[in-house]
Amino acid sequence: GETGVNFAAGMSGGIAWVWDPQRRFPSRCNMEMVELERLDGAAERLEVRRMIERHLELTGSVPARTVLDDWDRSVDDFVKVMPTDYKRVLRERTAVRETDRMVVAAAD
Repeated sequence: GETGVNFAAGMSGGIAWVWDPQRRFPSRCNMEMVELERLDGAAERLEVRRMIERHLELTGSVPARTVLDDWDRSVDDFVKVMPTDYKRVLRERTAVRETDRMVVAAAD
């Protein structure tokens, strides 16, 4: 079903992927703490597909079957809801890991 009109209110961590074939989600999302994005590359698309496949397996969901039956088109109907603080923390962690790798490489 559709999301409520205050989706993501107070969302400070985690990621949500919302199927929005009618393109109405942005007007139903509380944008105070989040950004809306498209799915990021093949790995994320595969992750979302696997979650939907698992959901279908467990529930027999008709909407899940609809999405999977036309995946190449349906995947573009997903919106990624990313909390701005969470995104910043992930960027910082990635930067630290990259710095650590450069230090290790320089030491070798």
